[in-house]
Amino acid sequence: MLKLQDINIIFNAHTPDRNHALKDINLKINEKDFITVIGSNGAGKSTLYNVIAGTLYPTSGSIILEKDGVERNITKDKEYKRAYYIGRIFQNPLLGTAGKMTLEDNMMICSKKGFKGLKISMNNKTRSYFRDELAKLGMGLENRLHDNVEQFSGGQRQALTLLMAVMSKPDLLLLDEHTAALDPTNADIVMKLTRQFAKEYNLTVMMITHNMQHALDYGSRLLMMDSGRILLDIDKEEKAKLTMDDLVKQFKDIKLSNDQMLLQ
Repeated sequence: MLKLQDINIIFNAHTPDRNHALKDINLKINEKDFITVIGSNGAGKSTLYNVIAGTLYPTSGSIILEKDGVERNITKDKEYKRAYYIGRIFQNPLLGTAGKMTLEDNMMICSKKGFKGLKISMNNKTRSYFRDELAKLGMGLENRLHDNVEQFSGGQRQALTLLMAVMSKPDLLLLDEHTAALDPTNADIVMKLTRQFAKEYNLTVMMITHNMQHALDYGSRLLMMDSGRILLDIDKEEKAKLTMDDLVKQFKDIKLSNDQMLLQ
Protein backbone atom coordinates (compact mmCIF):
# COMPACT_ATOMS: atom_id res chain seq x y z
CA MET A 1 0.00 0.00 0.00
CA LEU A 2 2.91 2.33 0.79
CA LYS A 3 6.55 1.78 -0.16
CA LEU A 4 9.58 3.67 1.12
CA GLN A 5 12.56 3.15 -1.16
CA ASP A 6 16.15 4.01 -0.15
CA ILE A 7 15.03 6.84 2.14
CA ASN A 8 17.75 8.99 3.69
CA ILE A 9 17.39 12.09 5.85
CA ILE A 10 20.46 14.21 6.55
CA PHE A 11 20.17 17.29 8.75
CA ASN A 12 22.78 20.09 8.62
CA ALA A 13 24.66 18.55 5.72
CA HIS A 14 28.18 19.86 5.09
CA THR A 15 28.44 21.24 8.64
CA PRO A 16 30.06 19.95 11.85
CA ASP A 17 26.50 19.25 13.12
CA ARG A 18 25.68 16.82 10.30
CA ASN A 19 23.15 14.21 11.43
CA HIS A 20 22.28 11.25 9.23
CA ALA A 21 18.88 10.63 10.88
CA LEU A 22 17.49 7.99 8.49
CA LYS A 23 19.78 5.61 6.63
CA ASP A 24 18.72 3.66 3.55
CA ILE A 25 15.22 2.90 4.79
CA ASN A 26 13.35 0.35 2.67
CA LEU A 27 9.91 -0.50 3.97
CA LYS A 28 6.74 -1.89 2.45
CA ILE A 29 3.53 -1.27 4.38
CA ASN A 30 0.80 -3.68 3.33
CA GLU A 31 -2.91 -3.01 3.48
CA LYS A 32 -4.36 -3.89 6.94
CA ASP A 33 -0.89 -4.19 8.52
CA PHE A 34 -0.78 -3.18 12.18
CA ILE A 35 2.89 -2.43 12.72
CA THR A 36 4.33 -1.66 16.15
CA VAL A 37 7.55 0.37 16.06
CA ILE A 38 10.08 0.28 18.89
CA GLY A 39 13.48 1.81 19.50
CA SER A 40 15.16 4.11 22.00
CA ASN A 41 15.08 7.90 21.83
CA GLY A 42 16.98 9.10 18.77
CA ALA A 43 16.44 5.84 16.87
CA GLY A 44 14.63 7.67 14.06
CA LYS A 45 11.04 6.64 14.75
CA SER A 46 9.44 10.10 14.72
CA THR A 47 11.64 11.17 11.81
CA LEU A 48 10.32 8.19 9.87
CA TYR A 49 6.77 9.31 10.65
CA ASN A 50 7.59 12.87 9.58
CA VAL A 51 8.80 11.58 6.22
CA ILE A 52 5.69 9.43 5.72
CA ALA A 53 3.34 12.27 6.74
CA GLY A 54 5.12 14.87 4.60
CA THR A 55 6.38 17.00 7.49
CA LEU A 56 9.90 16.35 6.17
CA TYR A 57 11.05 15.60 2.64
CA PRO A 58 13.72 12.91 2.32
CA THR A 59 17.23 13.95 1.31
CA SER A 60 17.12 11.04 -1.11
CA GLY A 61 14.79 8.16 -1.92
CA SER A 62 11.14 7.92 -2.87
CA ILE A 63 7.71 7.20 -1.35
CA ILE A 64 5.19 5.33 -3.48
CA LEU A 65 1.49 5.12 -2.63
CA GLU A 66 -0.49 2.32 -4.26
CA LYS A 67 -4.23 2.78 -4.32
CA ASP A 68 -6.81 0.95 -6.42
CA GLY A 69 -4.01 -0.75 -8.29
CA VAL A 70 -2.36 2.53 -9.30
CA GLU A 71 1.07 3.59 -8.01
CA ARG A 72 1.77 7.26 -7.39
CA ASN A 73 4.99 8.93 -6.29
CA ILE A 74 4.09 11.14 -3.31
CA THR A 75 7.65 11.98 -2.23
CA LYS A 76 7.13 15.72 -2.80
CA ASP A 77 3.45 15.91 -1.84
CA LYS A 78 2.88 18.51 0.87
CA GLU A 79 1.73 17.52 4.34
CA TYR A 80 -1.78 18.98 3.97
CA LYS A 81 -2.33 16.94 0.81
CA ARG A 82 -1.18 13.72 2.46
CA ALA A 83 -3.57 14.42 5.36
CA TYR A 84 -6.39 13.30 3.08
CA TYR A 85 -5.09 9.73 3.16
CA ILE A 86 -2.64 9.64 6.10
CA GLY A 87 -3.89 10.30 9.63
CA ARG A 88 -1.61 10.97 12.59
CA ILE A 89 -2.13 11.09 16.35
CA PHE A 90 0.54 12.60 18.62
CA GLN A 91 1.48 12.15 22.29
CA ASN A 92 -0.17 15.42 23.31
CA PRO A 93 -3.94 14.81 23.60
CA LEU A 94 -4.61 18.52 22.95
CA LEU A 95 -3.20 18.46 19.42
CA GLY A 96 -5.89 16.38 17.72
CA THR A 97 -8.91 18.54 18.50
CA ALA A 98 -9.91 22.23 18.42
CA GLY A 99 -10.54 23.09 22.08
CA LYS A 100 -12.48 26.31 21.45
CA MET A 101 -14.96 24.57 19.16
CA THR A 102 -17.88 22.34 20.10
CA LEU A 103 -17.66 18.57 19.93
CA GLU A 104 -20.10 18.40 17.03
CA ASP A 105 -18.12 21.00 15.04
CA ASN A 106 -14.90 19.04 15.65
CA MET A 107 -16.56 15.91 14.35
CA MET A 108 -18.03 17.73 11.35
CA ILE A 109 -14.57 19.06 10.40
CA CYS A 110 -13.31 15.50 10.61
CA SER A 111 -16.09 14.05 8.47
CA LYS A 112 -15.76 16.86 5.90
CA LYS A 113 -11.92 16.86 6.04
CA GLY A 114 -12.07 20.64 6.36
CA PHE A 115 -14.32 23.59 7.28
CA LYS A 116 -16.41 23.86 4.11
CA GLY A 117 -20.15 23.68 4.66
CA LEU A 118 -20.13 22.80 8.36
CA LYS A 119 -23.40 24.45 9.36
CA ILE A 120 -25.15 23.62 6.10
CA SER A 121 -24.40 19.92 6.58
CA MET A 122 -25.38 19.74 10.25
CA ASN A 123 -28.80 18.14 10.74
CA ASN A 124 -30.54 15.64 13.01
CA LYS A 125 -29.37 12.66 10.95
CA THR A 126 -25.75 13.80 11.22
CA ARG A 127 -26.07 14.40 14.96
CA SER A 128 -27.57 10.94 15.42
CA TYR A 129 -24.64 9.42 13.52
CA PHE A 130 -22.16 11.34 15.68
CA ARG A 131 -23.89 10.16 18.86
CA ASP A 132 -23.76 6.54 17.71
CA GLU A 133 -20.04 6.83 16.98
CA LEU A 134 -19.28 8.62 20.27
CA ALA A 135 -21.16 5.96 22.23
CA LYS A 136 -18.44 3.49 21.19
CA LEU A 137 -16.02 5.36 23.47
CA GLY A 138 -18.07 4.55 26.58
CA MET A 139 -17.35 8.01 28.02
CA GLY A 140 -20.75 9.68 27.77
CA LEU A 141 -19.55 12.15 25.14
CA GLU A 142 -22.55 11.37 22.95
CA ASN A 143 -24.52 13.59 25.37
CA ARG A 144 -22.09 16.53 25.11
CA LEU A 145 -22.21 17.50 21.44
CA HIS A 146 -22.66 21.20 22.25
CA ASP A 147 -19.81 21.41 24.79
CA ASN A 148 -16.49 22.91 23.78
CA VAL A 149 -13.81 20.21 23.61
CA GLU A 150 -11.52 22.16 25.97
CA GLN A 151 -13.85 21.07 28.79
CA PHE A 152 -12.89 17.42 28.31
CA SER A 153 -10.11 15.54 30.10
CA GLY A 154 -6.90 14.52 28.34
CA GLY A 155 -8.06 10.91 28.12
CA GLN A 156 -11.41 11.94 26.64
CA ARG A 157 -9.72 14.18 24.08
CA GLN A 158 -7.27 11.49 23.01
CA ALA A 159 -10.05 8.91 22.67
CA LEU A 160 -12.02 11.48 20.66
CA THR A 161 -8.99 12.18 18.47
CA LEU A 162 -8.67 8.47 17.77
CA LEU A 163 -12.36 8.17 16.88
CA MET A 164 -12.22 11.21 14.60
CA ALA A 165 -9.11 9.87 12.89
CA VAL A 166 -10.69 6.52 12.06
CA MET A 167 -13.97 8.16 10.99
CA SER A 168 -12.05 10.07 8.33
CA LYS A 169 -11.10 6.66 6.83
CA PRO A 170 -7.36 7.19 6.28
CA ASP A 171 -5.39 4.78 4.12
CA LEU A 172 -2.74 4.79 6.86
CA LEU A 173 -2.99 5.82 10.51
CA LEU A 174 0.21 6.84 12.31
CA LEU A 175 0.11 6.59 16.12
CA ASP A 176 3.04 8.46 17.66
CA GLU A 177 3.17 7.19 21.27
CA HIS A 178 -0.48 8.21 21.50
CA THR A 179 -0.93 7.00 25.10
CA ALA A 180 2.39 8.25 26.53
CA ALA A 181 0.87 11.37 28.15
CA LEU A 182 -2.12 9.58 29.68
CA ASP A 183 -2.55 8.04 33.11
CA PRO A 184 -2.60 4.20 33.16
CA THR A 185 -6.40 3.92 33.25
CA ASN A 186 -6.98 6.20 30.27
CA ALA A 187 -4.00 4.72 28.42
CA ASP A 188 -5.58 1.27 28.77
CA ILE A 189 -8.93 2.57 27.49
CA VAL A 190 -7.31 4.22 24.44
CA MET A 191 -5.25 1.11 23.66
CA LYS A 192 -8.34 -1.10 23.77
CA LEU A 193 -10.15 1.35 21.48
CA THR A 194 -7.15 1.30 19.15
CA ARG A 195 -7.40 -2.45 18.76
CA GLN A 196 -11.19 -2.31 18.40
CA PHE A 197 -11.16 0.42 15.74
CA ALA A 198 -8.29 -1.14 13.78
CA LYS A 199 -10.40 -4.27 13.37
CA GLU A 200 -13.76 -2.56 12.91
CA TYR A 201 -12.56 -0.08 10.28
CA ASN A 202 -10.04 -2.43 8.59
CA LEU A 203 -7.27 0.11 9.23
CA THR A 204 -3.64 0.04 8.23
CA VAL A 205 -1.77 1.21 11.34
CA MET A 206 1.76 2.05 12.45
CA MET A 207 2.16 2.55 16.20
CA ILE A 208 5.29 3.86 17.90
CA THR A 209 5.50 2.66 21.49
CA HIS A 210 8.05 2.61 24.31
CA ASN A 211 6.04 -0.10 26.01
CA MET A 212 7.58 -3.39 24.88
CA GLN A 213 4.61 -5.37 26.18
CA HIS A 214 2.32 -3.30 23.96
CA ALA A 215 4.70 -3.94 21.07
CA LEU A 216 4.19 -7.66 21.60
CA ASP A 217 0.49 -7.67 22.44
CA TYR A 218 -0.72 -5.36 19.68
CA GLY A 219 -0.46 -5.57 15.93
CA SER A 220 0.56 -8.08 13.30
CA ARG A 221 4.15 -6.93 12.69
CA LEU A 222 7.01 -5.39 14.66
CA LEU A 223 9.81 -3.06 13.58
CA MET A 224 12.85 -2.29 15.68
CA MET A 225 14.87 0.84 14.85
CA ASP A 226 18.25 2.09 15.99
CA SER A 227 20.51 4.90 14.75
CA GLY A 228 18.27 5.67 11.80
CA ARG A 229 17.99 2.10 10.51
CA ILE A 230 15.36 -0.63 10.63
CA LEU A 231 17.22 -3.48 12.31
CA LEU A 232 14.37 -5.97 12.61
CA ASP A 233 11.12 -6.45 10.71
CA ILE A 234 9.26 -9.29 12.41
CA ASP A 235 6.24 -10.73 10.61
CA LYS A 236 2.98 -11.95 12.11
CA GLU A 237 3.92 -15.61 12.56
CA GLU A 238 7.28 -14.90 14.20
CA LYS A 239 5.82 -12.11 16.32
CA ALA A 240 3.13 -14.41 17.69
CA LYS A 241 5.86 -16.64 19.16
CA LEU A 242 7.90 -13.82 20.73
CA THR A 243 8.09 -13.37 24.49
CA MET A 244 9.40 -10.41 26.42
CA ASP A 245 12.62 -12.35 27.14
CA ASP A 246 13.05 -13.00 23.41
CA LEU A 247 12.64 -9.30 22.64
CA VAL A 248 15.11 -8.21 25.34
CA LYS A 249 17.57 -10.77 24.00
CA GLN A 250 17.17 -9.32 20.49
CA PHE A 251 18.07 -5.89 21.86
CA LYS A 252 21.13 -7.22 23.65
CA ASP A 253 22.33 -9.33 20.72
CA ILE A 254 22.13 -6.39 18.31
CA LYS A 255 24.06 -4.15 20.74
CA LEU A 256 22.00 -1.00 20.27
CA SER A 257 23.65 2.39 20.39
CA ASN A 258 21.28 3.23 23.26
CA ASP A 259 19.88 0.49 25.51
CA GLN A 260 17.26 2.75 27.12
CA MET A 261 14.45 0.58 25.75
CA LEU A 262 15.56 -2.29 27.97
CA LEU A 263 14.49 -0.23 30.98
CA GLN A 264 10.92 0.37 29.77
